[in-house]
Formats: sequence, structure tokens, C-alpha cells
Amino acid sequence: MTILTIESTCDETAAAVISDTGSVLGECVATQESLHEKFGGVVPEVAARAHVERILPVIDTALRQADVTGEQLDAIAVADRPGLAGSLLVGVVAAKTLAVAWKKPLVSVNHLHAHLYACQLSVDYSVYPCVGLVVSGGHTSLYHCTSPLDLQYLGGTIDDAAGEAFDKVGAMLSLGFPGGPAVSRLAVSGDPTAFDYPRSMLHDRSYRFSFSGLKTAVRYSIAEPGVKDFSQLQIDDQTKADVCASFQAAVVDVLVAKSARAVDEYHAQHLIVGGGVAANPVLRDALQVAADKQGFGLVIAPMKWCTDNAVMGAIALEKIKRGQFAELDLDITAGLQRGF
Repeated sequence: MTILTIESTCDETAAAVISDTGSVLGECVATQESLHEKFGGVVPEVAARAHVERILPVIDTALRQADVTGEQLDAIAVADRPGLAGSLLVGVVAAKTLAVAWKKPLVSVNHLHAHLYACQLSVDYSVYPCVGLVVSGGHTSLYHCTSPLDLQYLGGTIDDAAGEAFDKVGAMLSLGFPGGPAVSRLAVSGDPTAFDYPRSMLHDRSYRFSFSGLKTAVRYSIAEPGVKDFSQLQIDDQTKADVCASFQAAVVDVLVAKSARAVDEYHAQHLIVGGGVAANPVLRDALQVAADKQGFGLVIAPMKWCTDNAVMGAIALEKIKRGQFAELDLDITAGLQRGF
């Protein structure tokens, strides 16, 4: 069995050809960073238009790498939730059109569940049942996962996602776009104890997260109230590095503590972690320390599969095994914050 997977939930246009064993036969990702850089963030309309331009070349590249034709595919999978409405529509319409043209069954993919499935693809043993953490620019969510497709939403962010907070701090410090990776790089030379930033909801017994207050604390540590143009601030490089390191430490402390507690309360043997922020080296190290101390297995998505990609759409293979196909009237479910 060979399937084509399509991903267009936000600002990455991606396609992959996957075998029934999960092997990647071909893949292509077209990034939009340069398009959104001048705006300091992803502009939904710009993202959607870029997807329209890139979706077919990206699919064609993946098929050519795999040396297969559309007629040789067994199914077409596409992320239909959650994400930006316009972006999702481009991928779903493309998938439905190709399904009709090539007479192939259609499979819908939950983008968040797929981020966690990238962890399963990276190991040769089953990670289920487990606790799953999705941490990205639009999502910070915890799940109890009894299988790749059976996930109980435990809780998530009630305001800014972790990755969103990283990007906003990067913007305040004029570090460019995307701000998250820039914050992480600069934090390496900073002191994580220089600023005593809040660990919001750290001791709350729920699995909710909140990073808006932390972002605000950073804002007032670098500028007086009323300042709107952060580009005019005179902040030396070491102070910027200390802010980044202290902010990062606060985010990591909360993510690690709540994830480790979920593993304990749900008697899970593994914690799996996916999403763009899962590429953060400090978070990866802190999670490993917690795993070693608490005695659970840790599987973090490979770096190349942390950010949005179509390989993680291989979760469609699990739906095919169950005979869970989508109809051609498949519609999108947009949105960013909730757990789905």
C-alpha cells in the first residue's frame, strides 16, 4: 500500500508518499517564512494564496521522488483540522480533486494527532498507551493516548500557546521572524536565573496552560508602560540573552512539570512529544532529565518532523486499517487553541 499525504494547516505546504510500513518514499515541504517575515507573523490570507501557488508543485515533487504516479496510489490523506481556514481549504480541495481524478479513497487527518504520531514513526516499538504533549506555535495540549487514534484531551492553553509566546518575545526583542528559534539560540549565552518570571498555573492541578502573563512579564521587564515601538529600545546583547534564557526556563519548567505529572497520574509508561517547540534543545534535555528521574520512556519527534510536515500524515494508515475513510463532502474544522 502506498498513500499520498497532504499538509497545509498553516504556513507550510507539504506532501509525502508513505508506504504501508511507514517508510517515506518521497517528501517535499515549501516554507513561507520569507513571505511573512515583514509582517512579523503569519498572515492567513498570504498563507492561503501561497498554498494555492505551491500545492501542486509540492505534490508533484513528492510523487517524483517516490517514482509513483497518482494512479498507483492506494489512498490520499489530508489534514482537515485544526488550522487556518484558508490554508486548510487549499489542501482539502486539492486532495478531494485528486481523489476524484485518480479514483482513490480519501482519508482525513487530525493535524495535532499527526504531530504525536511522528513520535511513533521514529521508533520500532509501540509507544501506546502513553501521554502525549503537542507544543507548537498554535497549540499547547496534553492527551492521554490509548492508541494513535484514541486520544483523550486532558487540557491545553487558555490563551497564548508556548510557541506563540516564544515568537512574541522574539518580536519584542527585535530578533526577526520566526522569533521562537531566535529566542532559543540567544538563550544559550544567557542566564536563566537573571529574571524571575512567573510559572503560570504551575501548581494548578488541572492540565491547563497559560503563557500570556509570562509574555506580559517579559514586556514590562524590558520597557516602561506605554512603550509601543520596541524597535527603539536600547537593550544590550547580554540583557537580551538573559531575558531569552529566563523566559525559556519559565516555559520549560511548566511544560515539563505538567507533562511529568500527567504521566504519573495516568500510569503511562511513555511520554511522547511533537510540534515545533519540541525542537527546542533545552526542553528536550529537561524532559529527558524528568524521564530519567521518574522512570518513564520519552519519545520526542525527530527534529526534522517537529515542524509542520506531511510525513506525520502517515497516521492515515491507522485509519485505513480501521476502514475510516472520508466522504467527498469532507469539510475543514478551523481553529488553533483547543485540543480537538
